[in-house]
Amino acid sequence: MMTKPTEGVISVAQANAAKMADRNTSFVFDEWYVAALASEVGRSLLSRTLLGRRIVLYRTQAGTVVALDDRCIHRSYPLSAGTLENDTIVCGYHGFRYGAEGDLVEIPSQDRCPRGLGVHRYPVREIGPMIWIYMGEASAPRTEPPIEAVLNLSKWEYSEGYLPLRGNYVSLHENLLDLTHLSYIHAKSFGTPDYARAPFEVEIEEGCYALKRSVVPTTLPPVWAVPTGISSPSAARIATSTFVSPGLHVVEVTFYDSALPEEERTRFTIRTLHLPTPESHDSTHYFIVHCRDFALENQEITKFMHDQLFSAFREDVEALELLEGVLRCADADFFEISIASDRPSVEMRKYLKRRAGATLGT
Repeated sequence: MMTKPTEGVISVAQANAAKMADRNTSFVFDEWYVAALASEVGRSLLSRTLLGRRIVLYRTQAGTVVALDDRCIHRSYPLSAGTLENDTIVCGYHGFRYGAEGDLVEIPSQDRCPRGLGVHRYPVREIGPMIWIYMGEASAPRTEPPIEAVLNLSKWEYSEGYLPLRGNYVSLHENLLDLTHLSYIHAKSFGTPDYARAPFEVEIEEGCYALKRSVVPTTLPPVWAVPTGISSPSAARIATSTFVSPGLHVVEVTFYDSALPEEERTRFTIRTLHLPTPESHDSTHYFIVHCRDFALENQEITKFMHDQLFSAFREDVEALELLEGVLRCADADFFEISIASDRPSVEMRKYLKRRAGATLGT
């Protein structure tokens, strides 16, 4: 018969959890998030809900990305259900017309259009395959998108993709920090049995939380063994997972043959930008850009790795959706425990809680 924790243990666990962000925590608006892949936005109106707000995106004739509130100020009809004419949106309900700055420029049922009316235009930045959006209340962003997002992509071969996740973004960040799960959730893809038991180091700084795991020696799964050519059981797999911001998580992994002398080792590095943008408190836009510094311009390797990796990332989505179903049903008796390898994710969740509280002024 299972031993139930004492009331004291449960009470402490619940008190600790109260300090951490969870699926119900308010969003951190004063940050940059990916709104869409660049390939998704063109000369048609794209509707997307970001951080609980409806947004419409499109490109001007000059190619500039525009992001506006997706709601006509007249009777709240979605502007995304209207039409794009030149660089203006015509509401599909009563024909109100909005310019690219969000200004109301025409009311067809009257000759004069009042000035000073319109919808909010959000700052956006197009960087490589990503379109970033700032949804804070400040008139201008206090920062630019995280530096990892503006890395020189010309030095990397990369592919990008998108997965809808019916789960909260806090759990996704935690999933990415605690890669112990590779031995279990990804047992059939890129996980190996020795991964969970490998030694790890943690790095804790305000707003930046990382866990480095050294799996040496190991046998690489095909997604890494095939493109690197390291098929021996003496491979090294050094993975660092870093929470950079609410909208960016970076996983960087270096591979080499540990049986070779240091000076003879060829090192292969991959960097995956995991880009979660909350849609709601229980759904997330999961954008991914996967980069590598080897086999450049080899499209066969790009396709092979992309297909293999996205099969694994879908395993994460399936697991997190199962988790969300449990969290959605949590009652007053609900509690969780944390262990040593959870320290970065615990501190990350506390940070998100503090940031959310600052936004709310609490």
